[in-house]
Formats: sequence, C-alpha cells, structure tokens
Amino acid sequence: MSEPKKVKLSPIEGIKTQSQFLRGDIPDELANDSDHFGKASIQLLKFHGTYEQDDRDFRMQARQEGQKAAKRYIYMVRTRIPGGRLTADQLLAHLDLGDDLGESTLRITSRQGLQLHGIVKDNLRETIRRINATELTTLGACGDVNRNVMCCPAPVADPVRRQMQELTDQITQHLAPRTPAYRELWLKDPQTGEKELIGGGEPDGYDVEPLYGSRYMPRKFKVGVALPEDNCIDIYTQDLGFLAVHRDGQLLGYNVIVGGGMGVTPANKKTFPAVGQKMCFAKPDQALAVAEAVVKVQRDFGNRSNRKVARLKYLVREWGMERFKAQVEEYFGAPLADPDPADVQVHDDHMGWADQGDGCWFYGLNVENGRIKDTDQVQLKTALREICKTLSPGIRLTAHQSILFTGIAEADKEKLTQILQRHGVRTTEETSTVRRWSMACVAWPTCGLSITESERALPGIMDALEVELEKLGLADELFTVRMTGCPNGCARPYNSDVGLVGKAKDRYTLLLGGRVQGNRLNFIYKDLVPRAQVVPELATILAYFKQDRQENESLGDFCTRKGKEDLLAWSEKHAVA
Repeated sequence: MSEPKKVKLSPIEGIKTQSQFLRGDIPDELANDSDHFGKASIQLLKFHGTYEQDDRDFRMQARQEGQKAAKRYIYMVRTRIPGGRLTADQLLAHLDLGDDLGESTLRITSRQGLQLHGIVKDNLRETIRRINATELTTLGACGDVNRNVMCCPAPVADPVRRQMQELTDQITQHLAPRTPAYRELWLKDPQTGEKELIGGGEPDGYDVEPLYGSRYMPRKFKVGVALPEDNCIDIYTQDLGFLAVHRDGQLLGYNVIVGGGMGVTPANKKTFPAVGQKMCFAKPDQALAVAEAVVKVQRDFGNRSNRKVARLKYLVREWGMERFKAQVEEYFGAPLADPDPADVQVHDDHMGWADQGDGCWFYGLNVENGRIKDTDQVQLKTALREICKTLSPGIRLTAHQSILFTGIAEADKEKLTQILQRHGVRTTEETSTVRRWSMACVAWPTCGLSITESERALPGIMDALEVELEKLGLADELFTVRMTGCPNGCARPYNSDVGLVGKAKDRYTLLLGGRVQGNRLNFIYKDLVPRAQVVPELATILAYFKQDRQENESLGDFCTRKGKEDLLAWSEKHAVA
C-alpha cells in the first residue's frame, strides 16, 4: 500500500516535534513576569485547551487614544465534555470560574463544550486546575489531536442511545493524548511537587504517545456520533462520523462517514468546505478499531507541509474513496463492509419539554449563541445557578450551543419554568423559530482570526428578520441561519439554509441552499453584503420562497432548486426596500 511522502514540514510540525511531548518552553514562560507567551508556546498551549488572544476592543480604544500596539493579553480556556454530558455541580463550578477568574460569562460551544474567556496568564494554572478538580479536563479540547467527541445529548432511555454514548466515551479515551506534560504543567502542587491525576493526563511512565507520536496529527481532528432520525450533531461536518444503523431497538452497527470539514481560506483556491462521504459499515465491536485506523491514515498521510490543506477532507479528495478505504482496511486488518442505505433524515434540536421514557422529563432551553451571562434585563447565569442548586438536574449541552436540563420530575416542571421567567429568561416556547435555529461564533473582540462581528451582530439581525418573517406569514418556517466572523466556519455556516461568513469589516458572504439535515453544502449567493443589507436581501428571497415554493419544500431546497442565477434575477426585479 501507500507509503508517506517525504516533504518539507511546516514550522508548526517542528514546534511539536521539538516540544518534548507538548512541554516546550511553557514551564519557564509560566514562571516569568510576562503577560503573554512566545510564538512556539502559543501553538503548544492549544493542545492543553487554551488559546492566547488579545482584547481587540481594548486595542482599538488604545489606538484611538494614541497608544501604539497596546494589547491586553487574555486566554480562552475550553473544557472537553464528551457528548456534552456534565453534572449540575460541574456547570456551577464553571460559572464560579467565570466570575472568579474570567470575564463573568461562560459560553457553550458548537462542539458541546464550555469556554471561559478573559483569563489572564497568571490565572491559567488555577483555572485549569479547578476544571480538573471537577473531573473534567481541557486536554485535547484544542490542538492537532482528536477534539471533543460529539454525540446526541438527548437523555432518552433506549439501548441504542446508551450504546452510542458508550462509543463516544470509548473513542474519547482511546484517542486522548497521553503526555504527562499536562499534569506536570497544570496539576502539580507548586508547594509539594506532587502531581494530581483527576480529569486529565495519564499515570507516570508515559513519555511517548503510542498513537500520535511526537508530531501528533497534521491538523485538528473531529469525531461525532449520530442517528439517522436525529442528526443534531451535524455528522456530515465531522472528519469522522458514526451514524447508528438500528432496527427494532437493536443497534446493528454504524455507517462510517469521513472527510467533512467547514474551514476554508478564500484566497487559497485549494481550500474548500466539505460534507463527509460514506466509507463503510462497521459492526458495534469494530467501531473503535475503525476509528483508530482512520486516525492512523490521517496521521501518516495527511499534509504536514501546508496546514491550510491538512484536514482529512483534503486527503479523501486527493485519493478518492476507493484508495482511502483500502488504506483504512490495511490499518484495520480486514475488509470493511459497504455502507448501509440508512442516512440522515431529521435534525431534532431537542428544545422544549420531552419525555425521557424513564418517568422523568428533560427541558431544552435555547441559549442565544451559547453565551451565559447576566444583564440588566436577563439574568440567565443567575437562573442557571438557581436551577442547578434547587433541582440538581443533569446537564447536557447541544451542538446548537443550547442546554438540556435532564431528570426533571413531573412535579418540578413548573418550578423550572418559573425560575426562568422570574429572571427574565425567554423560554424556548417564547423564542421565535428563526432565532431558535440560529447560531454564531464568538468572533470579535476575542478571536484573533475574526474579520468582523458575529455573536454581537446576529441578535440584531434576528430582531429584524423576525419582523420580516411575521409580515410574510412565515414566522413558523424552520430553516437554519449560521454566522461566523471569518471563513474558518466554527459555527458550521457552509451546510446551513442561510450562511453568513465575515469577509471584510461589517460585510459578509451570503450563502444559500444548505439544509437542516446538514448533508448538503450551500452556495455563495452574494459576496461582501453590508450588515445593514443582510435582512433586506433575505426578505427578498423569502418573498420569492413564499410565492413559488413547492408543497412542503424547505427554504434550502427551494434555493437549490431555483439556483443562483434565478434567485439573482428575481432579486434584481423585486428587491425589498
């Protein structure tokens, strides 16, 4: 079979190889008086679950005041939470960390994790130590390794979902980094020198990575587990997906999907977003070994000279599925069956009340863009504290940045609703359909890659879009709107009905034609659309949709059927002022 090519490695490959398994200069730089790290350490810190950033609002203010290159360095710290499952106490601990060491907010990610923002360098060790004290970890939440494994979070009592959650945990453990550097850096008691082993790391003796080696993966790697009738984790956007195939309550196995990924560099024609492709069918007892084999193929053959084309999707495209599958089979050690006909059909966001099937209920609360905070009007953070302390529910995080409260007794349903309403929190039932199915990345001011606003811009766009939908009689129409501040695609904008991708300051690429099911890419409708024109542009398309849609046709299907040229021709004649 194929042998890895000898190529000139990118600089980051050198940083990883020379880091002594992710240590590098981090120990010395943690101890110095600087408020930031060196370039090599910035790359290595990602593996430990943190990104160095600077407050761009502060930078802009300083510039306006005549201070050149003034930066306030801060850190985002991300917790890895497989399948988005955690306890009320673990959520409370993260809320406390946000108040004690961060910027007093917490953010649910689009991969079912949690992010703290505004951590300063001197508080990094304490932040990570306290996360591990809750029996969670930040190790592998970022960096060139397998990241948080996603799985449908709905706590429905059935054996298929239980086995999916078990696979999620098995993949998480099997593909986790083994380096003891994490424990040495963040969990060692500075006074005694003793090393705790709580949420992350492996026992002493591991100074090599049995799976990853000294160079780890060529790029980040993402895995998800889903159901055909419930693709809430967007399985076609994952590097590696396991779609459960089941009949009569029995899990038969998984359709293995490879090569999804959202990031793109517009100036680089070799880059593109992609939805995954079915590779094979794996029995339940084969799934973990297949996951390892796919990782090994990407480890050995993924592009290590150009990080822009280093994701698995580029290897699958370059080789074709036949060659890629053959290489996976060689690493797996046996032929793999062809995929089952089963495919995604529905995306259930799990919002509102639902019966768990075990005598309890769960409630899905829409959290706009995942941001948990208190304002003068809405005290969401305070409401969550009260719910966690008084009802002690299970907590599940969704891939749409929202939250499920699980294990709620019938007698406590009204209590939960009253707590939300008392704190001014809009319940899911009071949330418009378009807002409920919208999502934005963090973007400005903390993400260094963002070109323009996203999280802070989308709520205003939703306000205006709600008005237009009401006028058109389409307020209950279900379609996804996803917005990012740059083309990296963290909020998965390239397979949504409507995608908004930051292209220049307050200007966006407007994409149309994806679908709620998540298995089709959208297309560029218009580029460099000013923020103020986004809703008028969409209102024109929605008016056309209302007039010319076919029975039960979704907005994304309508746009795909009509095509770009037809939509543009209509827009030129019927633009909504």
